[in-house]
This record gives sequence, structure tokens and C-alpha cells, in this order.
Amino acid sequence: MGNTWFVLALVTVLLPNSVVSFSTKTITNISTDRLALLSLKSHVNSDLLTTNWSTATSVCNWIGVTCGSRHQRVRALDLFYMNLSGIIPPHLGNLFFLSWLDIGNNNFHDSLPIELANLRRLKSISLSNNNFNREIPSWFGSFAKLQTLSLNGNNFMGVIPSCLFSLSKLELLSLSGNNHRGQIPVAIENLSNLIYLLLDDNKLSGSIPSSVFSISSLVGIDLNTNQLIGSIPSIQLNISSLERISLTFNNLTGHLPPNMFDYLPKLKGLYLSYNQLSGRIPLGLFKCQELEELSISFNKLEGIVPGEIGNLTTLKILYLGDNHLKGNLSLQQFLAYGCNIKGSIPREIGNLSNMINLDLDNNEFSGFIPTTIGRLRNLQRLSLQGNNLEGSFPTALCNLKSLAFLYFTGNKLAGRIPSCLGDLVSLRYLYLGSNKFANTIPLTLITDILKLNLSSNSLSRTLPIDIGKWKVVTSIDFSQNQLSGEISRSIGDLIDLTNLSLSGNRFQGSIPESIWSLIGLQVLNL
Repeated sequence: MGNTWFVLALVTVLLPNSVVSFSTKTITNISTDRLALLSLKSHVNSDLLTTNWSTATSVCNWIGVTCGSRHQRVRALDLFYMNLSGIIPPHLGNLFFLSWLDIGNNNFHDSLPIELANLRRLKSISLSNNNFNREIPSWFGSFAKLQTLSLNGNNFMGVIPSCLFSLSKLELLSLSGNNHRGQIPVAIENLSNLIYLLLDDNKLSGSIPSSVFSISSLVGIDLNTNQLIGSIPSIQLNISSLERISLTFNNLTGHLPPNMFDYLPKLKGLYLSYNQLSGRIPLGLFKCQELEELSISFNKLEGIVPGEIGNLTTLKILYLGDNHLKGNLSLQQFLAYGCNIKGSIPREIGNLSNMINLDLDNNEFSGFIPTTIGRLRNLQRLSLQGNNLEGSFPTALCNLKSLAFLYFTGNKLAGRIPSCLGDLVSLRYLYLGSNKFANTIPLTLITDILKLNLSSNSLSRTLPIDIGKWKVVTSIDFSQNQLSGEISRSIGDLIDLTNLSLSGNRFQGSIPESIWSLIGLQVLNL
């Protein structure tokens, strides 16, 4: 496909009524490139190009322009996110040595000039997030060397043109966020080197062709938010590289193919929510030992949730809600800290009845802590630090008799700290700092607490008189509150205390002499 005469013949077939300047006899130089870029400059509104693209300097020194060392011709044009607005002039097709074109995230509009078909050296094209419209031109099939094609986030319409499936070197095809209609062409299997297929957020219809799963090089398939129907095709080929399949927000029906997951050993993300899938969850799914995110909610799946789901030890995100599933999940640890997850914590999390460790630290969760967590009777560790959770402390959590570690630091929780925390007989670590808790410190906290942090709240009144009952406590931090009165002398009974911080309050009176008997004290901040 690299043969010049073949390209000429191909373009002649595709564009019988057009004239394309492919003449090998045309003599061009850097002046040709300069004129092409100056034409682009004159067709866009940009203070940056007006200032920087000056004829007083070499074109190779212009912003966004890279020249090749051998021919000193423009090889790359990178104008990504430069706040450009305008149209693409025909003269840009005279950059005959161009191999990289990126004008993404600007405000280019109208159609693409046919003269761009001259750029037969192109390996990468990104026109993403502009306002190009009409259909994708058939002359895109002339880019025989093309490896990446990003047209996402525009207003392209019509069917996906067959010319794209002659681009045998293509590794990335992104047509997301356009207005494409019609079916996904079966000929997509011709893209034997494709790594990422991104066709989401269009108006594609019909069924998913089985040829989509015949490309062994695929890493990611994203077809969500379309109008696809029918069943998910079975997979008969080992796609050892495939990590992500997203088919959410379609109208897919039928059962999940029972052997589908036998060929996906590297699958990390499976997203099938908001369809009409039915039947049971195939046991083969739990062979995907690297699965991190599983979303199959809002379908018609039925039967018992297989106990084998506990084999997914790397699982971080799990959505099973709004199906007809039964039974208890055997999942014991759910760790999804630092994943930038937004939204509320789903109530369905209370169905994970065998959960021992739930860690959702440092995300962007908001809303209330679901009371359904109080159903997790086996829970030993609950950590929701560093989110935007608000509302009061759910008293339903006082049912968690096995809870030993409770971390809610760094949220927006308010109201009283409930006295029923004294019912948590296994509680050893309680961290509620940096919230908006008010009123008094409850007198009912259990005597076996080891570490207690209530700092940076709005707690008021005095310290508990019988604070000395916490015989095994090693660390207390009540700093940055509004506590007042005297420091109780019974604090000297805390013989294991190593860290005591009461600064930033309104205490009065003298420091109790008993504090100096705490021979293990390492940090004292009053």
C-alpha cells in the first residue's frame, strides 16, 4: 500500500470527479510549507499565531511546528488546545512531508478540504473536540500509513465509511461523540493491528458484529451510549491483550455468552450496565483474575450471585444493583482508595454481607453514608476518609459488633457523635477528625479504645470526667475544638498514653500534676 501508483489509483477510484495534486514531478521546498501555514493562519482567529508565526523567523521555529532533520520540511503540526477558531484551508494539503497532525480541542468548523488527501505520509491525525460536520470523507482511505485516527467530539454524521477499513496499519480509531448512524461494519475485522476501538456516544444501531471480537490485538472496546440491540457475540479467539469492554447504555438482550471470558485473561474493566441482559452470571467471568471494575447493574440478570466472585481479589469497583439476583456475596475485602470516584456510596453496598474490610478513602464521594452499611455484621474495618460525605453519623453503624477500625477523617459530617458508639465492643481505633461534629464527647466510649482522634471539629463543654477509664489508650487527639473547663486529673491514670494533644481549645486552670506521671508520654501538645 506504500506504492505511489497504487495510492494514485485508489484515489482515482474514490474521487473520480476530483483533482488531487499528487504529481511526483512537482518541486516543493520549505517555502511551500510556509505558504501553506500562512494560509492556515489567515483562516483562523488566533492572537498566538498572529504573533508567533512571523515571516521574519524560520517556519521550523514557529510554535506547534516541527521540521524533519533530513529535509528540513514540516513533519509535525501540533496545535492542540490553542484556542483556535476558523476553518481548514485547502493549502494545508501542500504539507507533503507531514506525518503528524493534531488540531484537537479547538473550534475549527465546516467541512474538511479534499486537498488533505495529498498528505499521504500521515501516520497520526487528531481532529478531536472541534465542530467539523458532514460525513467523514471517503478520501480518508488514501492515508495508507495512518496509525491513529481521532475524530471524536465533533458533529460528523452518516454511516461509518468503509474506506476506513482499508487502513491496515490503524491502531487507534476514535469516532466517539459524533452523530454516526447505521450499523458497525463487519469489515472492521480488516483492521488487524487495531488496539483501541472507540465508537461510544453515537447513534449506531443494529447488532454488534462478531468481527469486533476477531481482532487479537485489541486492548479496549468502547461502544457505550448507542442504540445497539441483539445479544453480545461469543468470542472464539484468545484476545490476551483485551483489558476493557464497555457496552453500557444500549438495548442489548439475551444471555452473556458462557465461554466469553475463557478468552479474556487480561480483562480489567467490564461495563454492561443499563441494558436488558438476562440469564445468570457465567462462572467463566471469575476466571478474569485481573478484573478491577465490574458494572452489570440495571439489567435483568437473575439467579444466585456465584460465590466465586470472591476469587476476584483485585476487584475495586462492583455494581450489581437493579437486577433479579439473589444470595449473599462472599466478597470480604473491597479496596477502592484514591480512585477519584464521584457520586454517592450506593445503598446496595449493604448486600456484601461477608465484607470484612471496606476502604473507600480519598475519593470524591458525596451525600450521606448509607445506613445499609449497618447490615455488614462481619465488618472489621471501615474507612471513608478524605471524601465529601455529609449528614450525621448513622446510628445503624452501632450494630457492627465486630468493627475494630473506624476512619471518617476529612469529611463534612456534622451533629453529635452518637453515644451508641459505646456498643461497639470491638472498637479500638476511632478517627473522626476534620469534620463538623458538635456538642460533647460521649461518655460511653468503650474502655478498650487504643487510638482516639476527634480533632478539628466543633466539640464543646468539658472533657469526660472519667476519661481515666480508657486504661489501654495510647493516643488521644482532641485538638482544635471548643472544649473548655479544666483538664481532668484522671488523665494521669492513662498509663499507656504516648501521644496527648489538647491544643486549640479553651481549657482553663492548671495542668494536672498527674500528667507528669505518664512516663511513656512522647508527645504532649497543650
